[in-house]
Amino acid sequence: MAQVREIRAAVVLAALVAPLPADAGTLTARVTAADGTPVPTAIVTAMPAGQSAIPAKAGTKAVMVQEGKQFLPFVLPVQVGTTVEFPNRDPFRHQVYSFAPAKTFELKLYGSSVIGNVTFDKEGVVPLGCNIHDNMLAYVYVVGTPYFAATAESGETRLDALPAGNYAVKVWHPNQRAGQGDAGTIQVSATGTVNVEVKLDLKRNRTQRKPGAIDEKDY
Repeated sequence: MAQVREIRAAVVLAALVAPLPADAGTLTARVTAADGTPVPTAIVTAMPAGQSAIPAKAGTKAVMVQEGKQFLPFVLPVQVGTTVEFPNRDPFRHQVYSFAPAKTFELKLYGSSVIGNVTFDKEGVVPLGCNIHDNMLAYVYVVGTPYFAATAESGETRLDALPAGNYAVKVWHPNQRAGQGDAGTIQVSATGTVNVEVKLDLKRNRTQRKPGAIDEKDY
């Protein structure tokens, strides 16, 4: 639940950078696995029809914490152009990296006195790792729309303040099989709510493993 709360906090922060239209609709989404169980931490996006990637407002930030040899949250959705800070709250150093086409980077070995940051300027999935702790795994999911949210433990979420129009709705989760998550195009009216349900066929659970028994020394 803590990870889901942190994701929701990041989503709320992103939503605050754009003015809310006076008349807007709502999209609610429910994401389940093939067996009907709810899927938490799935990212639901709504892209205005006919638009290319919409950059975030200048100065938009999000946070991916390193604490207890873990990344928090496990999945961090951000809008294109967002700068993500990587504070280290452990008493030992981390070295965060990614080889993803959407963003290849490496934050050299650093402790709590430095806050590494990276600006994500291309849409896509960016898996994260730590060169010091192999158990650490997380994802930055970079989207080209300001309308996105993560599902809760119930597998449900909602996107508010959608201006009237057509939207391409997609769902992404790190465990889903390729070729899934496209919920099609939906029409949102100036008032009212549109409901969407999506089923995902999930692969083996890919999450952070529990921290190993490395004998860390405080720096």
